[in-house]
Amino acid sequence: MNSIVCLKQVPDTEAQIRIKPDGSGIIAQDIKYVINPYDEFGVEEALKLKEKFGAGTVTIVSMGPQRAIESIRMALAMGADKAIHLDDPAFEDGDAYTTAKVLAQAIKGLEYDIIFCGRQAIDDDLAQVGSALAEMLGIPQIYLVTKVEVASDKKKAKVNRQVVGGEEVIETTLPAVLTCQKGLNEPRYASLPGIMKAKKKEVNLREEAKII
Repeated sequence: MNSIVCLKQVPDTEAQIRIKPDGSGIIAQDIKYVINPYDEFGVEEALKLKEKFGAGTVTIVSMGPQRAIESIRMALAMGADKAIHLDDPAFEDGDAYTTAKVLAQAIKGLEYDIIFCGRQAIDDDLAQVGSALAEMLGIPQIYLVTKVEVASDKKKAKVNRQVVGGEEVIETTLPAVLTCQKGLNEPRYASLPGIMKAKKKEVNLREEAKII
């Protein structure tokens, strides 16, 4: 089972956020950054599917500055196999459309059965990238996923998604983009052996001129 997880690095929820005097953004100095919590659910679900089918790869795709490599390595330490890091100053402060376009261009040509995104990033709370990404790749998308059951032939999946007052069960063809909601799973901690192995795993750095 080949899975792709779109991962964003965001400020820690416990970090003290200060606004620049001119109101143009936040003061990034001394802020601790972490994996977007909803993206962690995607990493865990991808790892569970790989374990279930006994084969395949989990690829992390992350757009962000050099500091994002720390979160990428953490996902690799959890058990992901390899990563693509999209790092270019032109990507900074991009909107959801720009982010989805960059991710789509990086993902095209890769082999995958399923793509996981977080339901939203906790810094900008736009909740738009997953839907835009699916549209650009021409594949189905299901939002607010709380349960995933992939068929043995890997061509379909039955998915539970959160709706007001309950859950909706949908069957979709694969590949598809699923945006992960709290309750999907409990992300594992990175073990010490996993952290050591992550240092040797492949991280492919791509720049804007190479993908757009």
